[in-house]
Amino acid sequence: MKIGTIRETKRHEYRVGLTPACVSAYVKRGHCVLIESGAGQHAGFDDDEYHRAGAVIESDRQRIFDDCEMIVKVKEPQPDEIEFFREDQILYTYLHLAASKELTEALMARSIKAVAYETIETADGNLPCLVPMSEIAGRLAVQEGAKYLEKPFGGRGILLGGVPGVRRGKVAILGGGIVGTNACKIAVGIGADVSILDINARRLAYLDDIFGSSINTLYSNDANIEASLKEADVVIGAVLVHGAKAPHLIRKEHLSLMKPGAVIVDVAVDQGGCCETSHPTTHDDPIYTVDGIVHYSVANMPGAVALSSTIALTSATLHYGLQIAEYGLEAACTQSRVIRKGVNLYQSKCTCQPVARDLALEYTPLESLLK
Repeated sequence: MKIGTIRETKRHEYRVGLTPACVSAYVKRGHCVLIESGAGQHAGFDDDEYHRAGAVIESDRQRIFDDCEMIVKVKEPQPDEIEFFREDQILYTYLHLAASKELTEALMARSIKAVAYETIETADGNLPCLVPMSEIAGRLAVQEGAKYLEKPFGGRGILLGGVPGVRRGKVAILGGGIVGTNACKIAVGIGADVSILDINARRLAYLDDIFGSSINTLYSNDANIEASLKEADVVIGAVLVHGAKAPHLIRKEHLSLMKPGAVIVDVAVDQGGCCETSHPTTHDDPIYTVDGIVHYSVANMPGAVALSSTIALTSATLHYGLQIAEYGLEAACTQSRVIRKGVNLYQSKCTCQPVARDLALEYTPLESLLK
């Protein structure tokens, strides 16, 4: 198979879909890899490294799309990239389609075979291609929340870890999954007063076992969310519903409960956000203020640490990409339920039930299209 990777054009996205090590893995299995010139530069990989790994370096982006059967990216296609795709081409990337009906319909109109990293799912419910970015985003969330608590950015002027004689800052984490757990690690590590909320009692018991008296675990309901918002200096939205839009746990009227200058870091913004007043921002203009509350809602947080993120991401995605390249998407789906779960669009149909539900589209099971 011919596989192509292009330079990401989403604003301040510095990651790249394939590393030179990934190229080498594809080439050793007999595949051809085309890399757009400069695609890995911001992640620390130059064209010579890709060339030594066996890639063809191509400066003409159109030629990559014309020649390659599968395009491997990091983020969803940008509006100026849609026109390059052709019918039946495989797109392997993060998509988060539930947050954008416009993108979904544009890809359906092109009859793209869209495989989303975030919905590739193992039998035990694990999301192997989402986990590494969730780990990074969770750890970054506390780092960014602490930064924007500083007074020059409009924050309360609170040091999360406190100092002797001064109370520690309070962090409330909504969601105890991968993002929430990693946020918890960093918040506890710097000495903050941490509360974490989740709807899963077993998950709360697990977190209580891991962190013990270092954190407060709370069942996620309206009363506990409101109480936590009143006290928190930083609120981290770490909610994930597999493949679907995030629910609005923080509504606009809740902002009046919070302390002026408190910070909301909405990690779920790429899935629509778990705060009603969130909208996607970029690394060069990451925050805005609503009703005195600082909002940080960068939709590609891990892109800020591009080298670490690229290595972590591609280590997870390579395994499934190789299967698709080896057998073709249809045969790979027949053999692997894990990959099958990742297919969001096929033959102009929506094959991911949560996406179809959230966007009011007709859902077509992939199995019925592969017969």
